[in-house]
Amino acid sequence: MNSNAPLRILHVMRAPVGGLFRHVVDLAREQTARGHSVGIVADSKTGSPVAAATLDSLNKSIAFGVTRVPMSRQVGTLDRSALAHVASRATAANADVLHGHGAKGGAYARLAGGKALRVYTPHGGSLFYSPYSPMGLFYFAVERWLRPRTDLALFESAFAGDVFRQFIGEPPFARVVHNGISKSELEPIVPAPDAADFVFIGELRWRKGIDTVLEALAKLSKEGWNGRAVFFGNGPDREACLAMAGKLGISGKVSFPGESKPRPAFQSGRMLLIPSRQESLPYIVLEAAGARMPTITTNVGGIPEIYGLDAGTLVPPGDSAALLAAIKQMRAAPPAGLIDRLQKRVAEQFSVEAMTESVLQGYAEAAARKAVSG
Repeated sequence: MNSNAPLRILHVMRAPVGGLFRHVVDLAREQTARGHSVGIVADSKTGSPVAAATLDSLNKSIAFGVTRVPMSRQVGTLDRSALAHVASRATAANADVLHGHGAKGGAYARLAGGKALRVYTPHGGSLFYSPYSPMGLFYFAVERWLRPRTDLALFESAFAGDVFRQFIGEPPFARVVHNGISKSELEPIVPAPDAADFVFIGELRWRKGIDTVLEALAKLSKEGWNGRAVFFGNGPDREACLAMAGKLGISGKVSFPGESKPRPAFQSGRMLLIPSRQESLPYIVLEAAGARMPTITTNVGGIPEIYGLDAGTLVPPGDSAALLAAIKQMRAAPPAGLIDRLQKRVAEQFSVEAMTESVLQGYAEAAARKAVSG
């Protein structure tokens, strides 16, 4: 196997949401454009209408199409039938590569068996659990059990690889392959005339730091701010976010309109706030840098790998006072130099073409290693 030879590749994931979903879609399209035969297996119980439309479009354009089967988030009774479905798809496609994404997709790909190369990209997944919590102890034990069944671990950030090695162990073979964006996403965004002061884009989960934003905006409001903030996205903590905004007395200044594609959402605001407590290598930060969107984000996960020498501008997670100070500083003097450097760095080091090429090279190197070791 080499990075240019046509391959039969089956991508396996659970929920078609967020950065993991975008990563799989981009890979499937790029691998197909390079002459490879690609298929996707995904959960049938989750995902938005937009995700369903994207999968429907892919189903018509990739060789092995898209199939959806019920999958559970946690270990459950659906796992046996989902695993059987993945194994059946792999056999029917005579797959060269079974590439699992996320904890559940990674488990199915590595357990399905057969001769295919077994590849795992965590995308955070089980690595986000505290290793000392009951769930963390369980899932890290599962990861350790699956580790010998991993022919290739592709970490989307060096951070994810470090966490894996610290709590699970050294993978048999691994590479870091950063997420990447397209050339069209390097076009600068111009805010709409009625743009809000602030915009958030992401899943409405507390680990995304939405409470930190709300606390910072409440303090800003007490100091005389009378603008607007828009929170794009959906998630399990939506109602709790609304309740917190009400308790803080800023319900009239914040709105939660649901999901949006990133670039239209960027145009809806003058400053992007991504105050996550946990991330691996978030696409939204790459997309914002490419679009020259003024952004405040946190020093977590792989975000410093995006910022490089400018990582000192990142704020600590869960610190509303630090977030508020960064907001005030950026409103007073937008850092044009930082915006220039970030866009240049993303353009040079975080492209979808480079991501795809590195993934394919990883496949080839792992296959050669597996052929030698038997």
